[in-house]
Amino acid sequence: MAPATLPARDPPTLFHKVKNERSILALAVSGARLFAGTQSGEILVSNQELAPCEELKLILGTQVWSLDTYERLYSIQAHHRSVLSLFISEPKALLFSSAGDAIVNVWCTQSLTSVYSIYSTYDVGDVFCVAYSALLETVYLGSQNTSIQWCNLANKDNRPVPDFARHPINRNHRFFDSKGPGGAPTPRPPSTSEPRSQGGQQLEIDKGDIVQYAHHGYTYCMLLAGGSEGAIFEDEMLISGGGDGTIKIWSLDKAHGGTIRECKILESGDDSVLALVLDNTLLYSGRLSGEINVWDLETCQLMRRIASNTGDILTLCVGYGSLFSGSANGIVKQFTSRYESMHEWQAHDHLILASVMTEHRGKRIYVTGGNDDCIAIWDVGDTNDGTLNPATTNNDQLFNSLSQLVALRTVSSRLEYSQDCRRGASWLKTLLKDFGADTEMLSTAADTNPVVFARFKGKNTRAKQGKTILFYGHYDVVPAEDKQQLWASDPFIMRGVNGYLYGRGVSDNKGPVLAAIYAAAELVTEKNLSSDVVFLIEGEEECGSRGFQETIRQNKDKIGVIDWILLANSYWLDDDIPCLTYGLRGVVHATVEVTSQRANLHSGVDGSQRINEAMKDLISILAILSDIDGKIKIPGFYDPVLPLTRDEDRSYSEISKALVSRDPERGDARRLAEQLKGRWREPSLTIHRINSSEPTGSSVIPHTATATVSVRLVPHQTTLSIQKALRDMLQAAFVKLHTRNKLTITIDHTAEPWLGDPHNEIFRVLEEAVIDVWGPVNHQRRGSVPAAKPHLRRTATRSSHNETTLGTSASLTNGSDHHSQATADSPTSPTSPNGFGSRPAGSWNPLFIREGGSIPAIRFLEQEFEAPAAHLPCGQASDKAHLDNERLRLSNLYKSKEIFKRVFRDLPLR
Repeated sequence: MAPATLPARDPPTLFHKVKNERSILALAVSGARLFAGTQSGEILVSNQELAPCEELKLILGTQVWSLDTYERLYSIQAHHRSVLSLFISEPKALLFSSAGDAIVNVWCTQSLTSVYSIYSTYDVGDVFCVAYSALLETVYLGSQNTSIQWCNLANKDNRPVPDFARHPINRNHRFFDSKGPGGAPTPRPPSTSEPRSQGGQQLEIDKGDIVQYAHHGYTYCMLLAGGSEGAIFEDEMLISGGGDGTIKIWSLDKAHGGTIRECKILESGDDSVLALVLDNTLLYSGRLSGEINVWDLETCQLMRRIASNTGDILTLCVGYGSLFSGSANGIVKQFTSRYESMHEWQAHDHLILASVMTEHRGKRIYVTGGNDDCIAIWDVGDTNDGTLNPATTNNDQLFNSLSQLVALRTVSSRLEYSQDCRRGASWLKTLLKDFGADTEMLSTAADTNPVVFARFKGKNTRAKQGKTILFYGHYDVVPAEDKQQLWASDPFIMRGVNGYLYGRGVSDNKGPVLAAIYAAAELVTEKNLSSDVVFLIEGEEECGSRGFQETIRQNKDKIGVIDWILLANSYWLDDDIPCLTYGLRGVVHATVEVTSQRANLHSGVDGSQRINEAMKDLISILAILSDIDGKIKIPGFYDPVLPLTRDEDRSYSEISKALVSRDPERGDARRLAEQLKGRWREPSLTIHRINSSEPTGSSVIPHTATATVSVRLVPHQTTLSIQKALRDMLQAAFVKLHTRNKLTITIDHTAEPWLGDPHNEIFRVLEEAVIDVWGPVNHQRRGSVPAAKPHLRRTATRSSHNETTLGTSASLTNGSDHHSQATADSPTSPTSPNGFGSRPAGSWNPLFIREGGSIPAIRFLEQEFEAPAAHLPCGQASDKAHLDNERLRLSNLYKSKEIFKRVFRDLPLR
């Protein structure tokens, strides 16, 4: 019978997608841990016992993932072949895993150590399913050879010593070890691991503890029912489904070590029963035909056939008043308790092989795994009929808000997105107002985007008078048309993959801005905001902050007195170590244009040395700006640049040593230090592009040639003096050409260099907050765990390149999927990583760094309000801001919010 269909509703929200290297075949949940079994024989587990307030860990493939941040931690190499089934015992103390290596391994869910390794002396083939009766202390195995076997653990210590010659790893495989031409088998390579490589007690199943041909087909699935007060069966029963299309109910004989006896057969066709799930007295079975059968176990009657029309049903889940089916074509269908179809969506690209339901931090979560090597985490809290939405946490709201803001295409450099920019400003204003801030939109110049101004008023009288913090950020982004299809998905639809959020603006600067807003809002709710926090969020930063300075000056009285300035618009030096930025270079961005009075000419018809060509003139004057070593030749250019002090030189040395000690592949520390000096404290000149009026033909003499040039400045150089010197030099060189062409120099935008004081109060509070939130950071790259637990390992991504020099900032990241070790709980070096601050024993200070980029507003705000500024980088070096596939690690987003909270709370009390 086809199910009735409810009116169309939005399917569950995809929280996150975790990618693995191999298929996900099994899932199980135990309190704060979610385990996944993979095709490569691994089980994913967390590294320690979790208190109720800690994160739920998702263990996948070669890594462990957190359902808060989806970061990789650990894995267990549990089997030599694919893990096919996982089962958690009650009271959730043991994890049972079965696999294609014909072995069932038993693990302690708390210590993650191997407890037992169970095997049969029969050639059972793959062990498709496993179940455990805590009442009888008996393990049940459903196998490829159609049998069901069991092993009673109550008498485990009275068993004979196993004969390891009969262990599956030492027996010939019927297929892989079959005889070849000439009647001789291919010699087996020597085993690199013993049968006891997983540790734990070896248990050999008694030959009599088996029911041969329990089904006339593979025994695909099993579950236990009854044995507790109010249960469907007074005594515990085993229910199995097989390839013969039958469901069998077995009694368990406690007096004979859990021996099973067939009690009832439920028949409904020949299609294999691939999945079983129990909901009180109702048993649901998923079949090869795509049909779901509903059985009443009180009467053993078939109540309903549900035609899912989505392919073979490979996995079933029940929870929160709904039934979920996962099929061979990657589709999930959700049914109500009346078997009405609520939702149908494409959850995976191919087979859905496993699913599980759980609740975490008030969120109802449905997790699916498939042979597309992915785990998908779905929010099903709002998909049930008649149930209320569970309360969401502030981090959930922050996540959702960022997704909404990313969807607004706030590209300030394109007129076609002007309405999106206005909507982005209005969206922020509404959010701030909803959080209780006094909010206003400050108009800027014509055809520019407004500044969002907001004030959270502090209520704590302990704050010192006038200790107001100004947070500066921007909501505009650079374009992301993706004409070359370099983005993995739509850049304006935020997507979570492997602990990272992808989308234009997630890192620059929408994520950090929202983290700061949520931090202030939480302090207001908690009544812990000790003084006012002012927000100035502009919409023209990516275009040189057009109109920003004039708007701030016009509204300076409204903004009021400011004591500290904080921004978060940059990134760590690498992917591992948190940083604080105390210096930025400035910039003068100019367009140099040479124009001829002639129209475009043909070089063959009109080309002559007597013609003053615009392109030649442009290249001639650009060529004199620097020498072959890159030294800028503008007269007096280097005069204001201060010499390097001994303390500053030591700081660069310590930073480079800290980076190289974590990864020697980064090259020589001294060379790295020199390159950092070149990027941070030395000026530079760049010619970005040269354009011409030439059409597509290559034989044209263009009448106009244009170059885009930028000069990066360092402290004590000023934009006014560099503008004048650049103009003077280019014009003087142009005069010497004796050309009839016209030179035009346009200054597009400027930004003054900034150098803060890393010893002042705001940097000290920031440093304390970073250490408090991120915890200790090891000075070396993460290695393997102690030998006492050889089956556990942490994942440590090594650099894939062989460069010995640091060519670009990207060289400091270890590949696009590198995961930070900022949360590593490991020993630390006693040496300070740089020359600033003091480090508590057992943890690193953040690195105090300068950067080569420019932010126009920071020095202006310092001068206008006569207040010191500090810069907290939120993202990692691999965030790819301004590039395709821009991203921000989810834990960086959440931890940045916590750092902001501490600064907003503590700084005014100093």
